[in-house]
Amino acid sequence: MNTPLPGQAVAFIQVSDRERALAFYRDTLGMPMHAADEFGDFLLAGGALLRITVLPDYQPHPHPVFGWNVPDLEPVARDLRDRGVVFTVYDGMGQDDLGIWSSPDGRTKVAWFPDPDGNVLSLSQTGGA
Repeated sequence: MNTPLPGQAVAFIQVSDRERALAFYRDTLGMPMHAADEFGDFLLAGGALLRITVLPDYQPHPHPVFGWNVPDLEPVARDLRDRGVVFTVYDGMGQDDLGIWSSPDGRTKVAWFPDPDGNVLSLSQTGGA
């Protein structure tokens, strides 16, 4: 068996407006600041770090770029909705009123939402019925 890499995992998200992104990730989502430099910011994301980097002409992609696996998705989605997060409902996915999709066996649930730049983020609940 290989030895895992040392250190803390870091995910990267590009944005076009630093202050707008910080207002969303730090203030709306509640992610604590870890560090900042002239190129971007590091926020705490559970046991990992999220690096937000500004690219002035950034254009988002239509697939999820970052997400959280939570033990109970519905109350987390309701809380985020109450903070102003708008969940994406995709045609034909069969999502509920909160925008939560459930797998046919009910063991996995996922909800998607955009950040202010249009990056797709997700919440998931896996492994339970």
